[in-house]
Amino acid sequence: MMSQVIHHTEIDGIPTLFAYAAGPMRAGLVFRVGVADETLAGAGITHLVEHLALHRQGLADYHFNGATKAAFTHFHVEGVEHEVVTYLHGVCASLLDLPMERLETEKEILRTEEARREPGQLPLWRYGAQGYGLSSYPEWGVRQARPEDVRRWAETWFTRDNAVLWVAGERLPAGLSLKLPDGERRPMPRVTSALPTAPAYFSDGQGGVLLDAVVTDTTAARMYAGVLERELSRSLRQEGGYSYTAAADHTSRRDGFATVTAFADALPAKQDAVLGGFVDVLAGLQAGRIAAADLDAIRGRADASLTAPDAAVRRLPGAAEDLLAHRRPPTLDELRGELWAVTPQHVHAVALEAAGTALLQAPSGHTADWAGYTAAPTSSSYAVTGKRFPSVRKDGPALVVGGEGVSLTAGGDAVTVLYRSCAAVLSFPDGGRRLIGTDGICVEVEPGDYGVDAHTMATIDAAVPAGTAVQLPPRQRRPERPAPEREAQGRDSGSASGRQGAAGPRRTIGQTAVLVLFGTLAGLWSLLALMYTVFGLADPETSFGAWAALTVFLWCVGGLLAWPAVRIKRRTRKG
Repeated sequence: MMSQVIHHTEIDGIPTLFAYAAGPMRAGLVFRVGVADETLAGAGITHLVEHLALHRQGLADYHFNGATKAAFTHFHVEGVEHEVVTYLHGVCASLLDLPMERLETEKEILRTEEARREPGQLPLWRYGAQGYGLSSYPEWGVRQARPEDVRRWAETWFTRDNAVLWVAGERLPAGLSLKLPDGERRPMPRVTSALPTAPAYFSDGQGGVLLDAVVTDTTAARMYAGVLERELSRSLRQEGGYSYTAAADHTSRRDGFATVTAFADALPAKQDAVLGGFVDVLAGLQAGRIAAADLDAIRGRADASLTAPDAAVRRLPGAAEDLLAHRRPPTLDELRGELWAVTPQHVHAVALEAAGTALLQAPSGHTADWAGYTAAPTSSSYAVTGKRFPSVRKDGPALVVGGEGVSLTAGGDAVTVLYRSCAAVLSFPDGGRRLIGTDGICVEVEPGDYGVDAHTMATIDAAVPAGTAVQLPPRQRRPERPAPEREAQGRDSGSASGRQGAAGPRRTIGQTAVLVLFGTLAGLWSLLALMYTVFGLADPETSFGAWAALTVFLWCVGGLLAWPAVRIKRRTRKG
């Protein structure tokens, strides 16, 4: 029988957690470094170190792997005792002397892995193009990482003082020695914000509704996620039949806060119903409508998980992260005591806290302001002053290059990236630049679109902070967008930029007037045609031939009136 107790010890100066377990030995070496510690221009370097550290393991009969998370990197293994020792010795040896002859090959493997990944957009809208928001972006730093950059990163972050070991087995493995360089325990990543207010929402082209909220990391918060999932499943799948998947999750950030995430998928025809039902479920929990039966069911499952034979083993990776985050891992008795102390009132309090930090991702074309959510900003509140370059395209935005930064302006709107707040500058061989601010706002600088001279482009390159340039390969054609969309989705100021750039050009005032005029005329004329089609034959003096001819005439005129409006709407939707 497995023990429920996690024991604390130390191996070679590295804090070690041990839980008794029969069967194959399991172990993990965890470091306090992840994506959130990187910069946008250097994104992916932790993942690259992880791959290089595992290369010399080769093909083994035992199971092993690595994982790079937002704030932690894990190396884990399962096998017999000597295999676990061999694996951990190999990881430490590789971290001390990374196989740089493998660097370019691992870069290609990471790019292949990235091509299959679909990062979520919520982090960049919440945190911006830095810290925890970097998980939404491509690993742009991998392509240009030099051997000395990779070595320096490993020497700084993958150290004895920044690691915790955990082991599950019948005993600690004999002969285990963890040779790592000295260093320092790193603090948790700084939490940034790109949301001026919450609750907030943005729209994208996905077919479902997604929401996250940051709440205090408590047992009640875990229970809230469980109640939310049950209510979403009941309302949207069982009763409404709108969604196939309706789920919620709780993820500890290990800094005293946690992220509660909820999702419901939807077909295009059901998106309105799913969005409305989703918001209704949240509103019900915020009003305190929490069924005691739901809470008891969730509590029962959670307690069964805590008291399962392998519960202590499953808690080990999280306990290691707690130690690295300067938090004492809770004991089993403490976890169970908190679980059974949670009341509906505690869950209600979490629901209210979540409402104040919620960020909702609505399907494209949908809003959530009717539900009290504020649209997340897709433009800047100001533009820089400087030299103005008008667009060569009709109705295009103007580029302004100043001493503080760059802006794209259209009417009264602007998107701006200040040099001092520039997270990355994507540089293309054709001369184009994409400046991405730490708030996620992006400005495209295309010399051919604005007639920008070489001296001005050189001035921009010299003004951005050192280490922010990202050299990318030739692009097929603009407006190909390799960046994610917050940047991407909807942070559109009517320019080719925004939070990514743009979904397309904005309608001018004249185009809007024509659209309204012809749309109204077409609607009224179509109503007349419909009435005559239905009631025209009721007149005994009207022959069938005359009725048919006039009916065709009326509908043709209606189509001609609608055509200008259709053309304008299509043109403004194209990027």
